[in-house]
Amino acid sequence: MKRNIIFWIIAFVLTVLISYFQRITGPTYPVKGSTIFQGKQISYEFIRSYSTNLDCPVIIQVPDSTYKATLLWKRHKTRDEREKIQMKLFKDTIVDSDLPKTKQMNGYFYYTKLPKQPPAGKLEYFLRLETNNSEKNIPEEGPVIIRYKGDVPTFYLFLHIVIIFASFTVGIRTGLEYFNKEPKFKKFVFWTIGLLFLGGFILGPIIQKFAFGEYWTGFPFGFDLTDNKILISFIGWIASAIALYRSKKPERWILGAVILMIIVFLIPHSLLGSELDWSKNS
Repeated sequence: MKRNIIFWIIAFVLTVLISYFQRITGPTYPVKGSTIFQGKQISYEFIRSYSTNLDCPVIIQVPDSTYKATLLWKRHKTRDEREKIQMKLFKDTIVDSDLPKTKQMNGYFYYTKLPKQPPAGKLEYFLRLETNNSEKNIPEEGPVIIRYKGDVPTFYLFLHIVIIFASFTVGIRTGLEYFNKEPKFKKFVFWTIGLLFLGGFILGPIIQKFAFGEYWTGFPFGFDLTDNKILISFIGWIASAIALYRSKKPERWILGAVILMIIVFLIPHSLLGSELDWSKNS
């Protein structure tokens, strides 16, 4: 019993750590950083995923009112000319219907909004700061890419996250069963398959439809890695289930499925996700 509890704790902790890594390395996680301009530090945080129903707020704090800020943006992967928006200067606070809550900041900051786009539409943007006849683009590494998505009902999103999370936890727990004297893989393998199917192939497409207007954009219809990760992992577990009945050493197949699942889940969340083809939606 004690060993079983330890195995579940290990599986849960690994799931949390891998999920966190996947999240913060993904292309929808905000771009954060700081730079030095005219001897003063400028910190920033830019959004990379937003609701298709709202204009996206863009905010940057500046040391004083002598700075000017301009937002430059265009549709991603197009030859559009960059639009320029002169940002507005505020001090300490701002109230805007597109902000989740009143934005409180100490000192001066510039604020404007990127126009909302259709589901899966991507924009690229950056800021240009000016002061004392000098200018600097932020971030220095290049434009930030933001993808817009439709609003997903909380009920479906919650179920999807919990069940996918559970499938990964049970999957790792299945691998840890190898270290028991008399491993009982069968129930864990089929629980993993069931949870992965429900979370990835039932709820996943529902989430995808709400967010981006398509049920499935992985193989054979596209290259969406989020969909393809689920597909690859699922195939691995199906192979391990078959091995339970046909292989003399099914534990090898099961460990292979666990390792495969970990590898695909380490791939950043939403990498190569659904993307609107602007040439067909001009």
